[in-house]
Amino acid sequence: EASLPDLELLHDPEDELLCAHLLDVVRATLGQAPLGAKRRCRLLMPEPLAAQVRTELLRLACSEPCGLRGALLDLCVERGRACHDVGHIAVDPAVVPTFQLTLVLRLDSRLWPKIQGLLAAAPALAPAFGQALKLAPGFRVIKKKLYSSEQLLIEEC
Repeated sequence: EASLPDLELLHDPEDELLCAHLLDVVRATLGQAPLGAKRRCRLLMPEPLAAQVRTELLRLACSEPCGLRGALLDLCVERGRACHDVGHIAVDPAVVPTFQLTLVLRLDSRLWPKIQGLLAAAPALAPAFGQALKLAPGFRVIKKKLYSSEQLLIEEC
């Protein structure tokens, strides 16, 4: 594992810009997340969570041959015991992917029971209500190299 000074040497300004754009795409995708059979939710990513995700994505990409450009990103959201697939993003479609990241975000558990009760009581309100749910601060990221038989790397943040 690289130390902090080593990571600074591997710092790529292009990856920084690409990561900022990627987070914009992630937020847009989360803004229309399919979390139920027919319900779409607006999932809100707090700024501290976005900063953590950004740092982790850049750290995981620094050892890759194409950097962040070679990533495929799968977005998932945990709701209770279920994990919902909410999107797939090729960071740079012009580059053959070298690694896959699965970003598993969590709903803020303090809010979900209240909202779930409201929606169960009045499902007709769900589309008009435009559910906006906040994501919890923690997340998990799973890295799989697509050019190697190495084991999966799972990071809990």
